[in-house]
Amino acid sequence: MRVISFSADGLIEAEKQGFYEWVRDQDADFICIQDIRCSEYDLRKDSFFPREYNAYFYDNLNDSKKDGVAIYCKELPKAIMTGLGFTDFDMDGHYIQADFGNVSIGSLIAPYAAPNDAAAQARKNEFYQLLVAHLEKVSHKRREFIICGNWRIAHKAKDVEYTERRSKLPGFLAEERQSLDEIMELGYVDAFREVNSDSDEYSFWPGGQVGVDGMRTDFQLVSKGLKYNIDYGVIYKAKSFSTHAPVIMDYDLEV
Repeated sequence: MRVISFSADGLIEAEKQGFYEWVRDQDADFICIQDIRCSEYDLRKDSFFPREYNAYFYDNLNDSKKDGVAIYCKELPKAIMTGLGFTDFDMDGHYIQADFGNVSIGSLIAPYAAPNDAAAQARKNEFYQLLVAHLEKVSHKRREFIICGNWRIAHKAKDVEYTERRSKLPGFLAEERQSLDEIMELGYVDAFREVNSDSDEYSFWPGGQVGVDGMRTDFQLVSKGLKYNIDYGVIYKAKSFSTHAPVIMDYDLEV
């Protein structure tokens, strides 16, 4: 089973850059997209709705030009869930989930915090506090999860190109990394790191120039029951569709 995660910097712009032409050749079972920056009603071209997929969108209901997530599924889901039950966040289009049997596939984007914006950073931290609690709760269910995300946090030193400078900026602050530590302590696994330990594998270039000042903020977290189902992972960098690179993961799993 192949799962692709991609943060688009706007779905309409990513389509112009050739994302849908590329993804047609990947034979993915699921395509999880974050930062769509549009509503489904803005998507007027057939290319946004490949015939082999069931497409689901959850935009930011307060401002469709910010955030928003989508998921494309080859198989028809048993159910689609939007939001995480977080009253102050769910209207902003941070999460969508497709349920199949005892496996769920999610697409998540964390709130953004700019440097020196204390209020935005506090909001981001609050989101992660709620997320840790939510993931702890669902870890007791008889259900496995693959959560694809633009987490807007790099976890370890090898996930950033310039560690010392980044440690003072949102995306690599100690308190943010602690949130990811807490999630891992619950048993969730960074799927890419199970198959690739290289220190120069980045998925995001904040300055907009791919290959410069990289960070790995895009990854797929899987519940502990799927740890040994991870077969293969790669960050696709041969062509740019946004400031983020697609993350491709293969699992020995069927839904």
